Amino acid sequence: MGENDFQHTGILMIHPASVAFDIDGVFADTMTLFLDIARDEYNITGIEYKDFTSYSLEECLSIDRGIIERIIVKIMDGNYTAPLKPIEGAPKVLSRIGRNHRPILFVTARPYLGPIYDWIKDTLPLDSRDIEVVATGGFEAKADVLLKKNISYFVEDRLETCFHLERAGVTPLLFKQPWNRVHHPFMEVGTWNELEALIQF
Repeated sequence: MGENDFQHTGILMIHPASVAFDIDGVFADTMTLFLDIARDEYNITGIEYKDFTSYSLEECLSIDRGIIERIIVKIMDGNYTAPLKPIEGAPKVLSRIGRNHRPILFVTARPYLGPIYDWIKDTLPLDSRDIEVVATGGFEAKADVLLKKNISYFVEDRLETCFHLERAGVTPLLFKQPWNRVHHPFMEVGTWNELEALIQF
């Protein structure tokens, strides 16, 4: 626990300056966008959000691997017509955090930012100077970025990343998703309201 954090009535309280966020599956509802692209551009139906039971999509979806890869490239490049929406409650809580500490840090394993930075700026009612986004190209590089920026906590949806962060000295907060519903040792939150309750405002 960082020096700016404290226990209050048995509940962990996190200082806004000590927490950073993943994007896909935490802030951006990327899997719903995946479903929309699959339906609209490839006429693939019958798949639901709850079917994303693995981070490796080819393991849990009966979709051709090539189509999965093409949809992912479309998402990375912003080459789609369906809207990318935020996960419910995220803009409100992130804006509140941004009023208490700036810049808000997002660290993504995307290989390049592409249009996601503009999407974040458009989605959050904050000045662009108050938003920092780092694309690492792989989950293994997230910890180095977080440690260099004195981040103690990271909100993440990928379980393998959480284990890597913990080994590096960053405390992960697992954001519940269908693809991380196995036994794990980490604190988890199911909604942005639950996360908000852990922030020391």
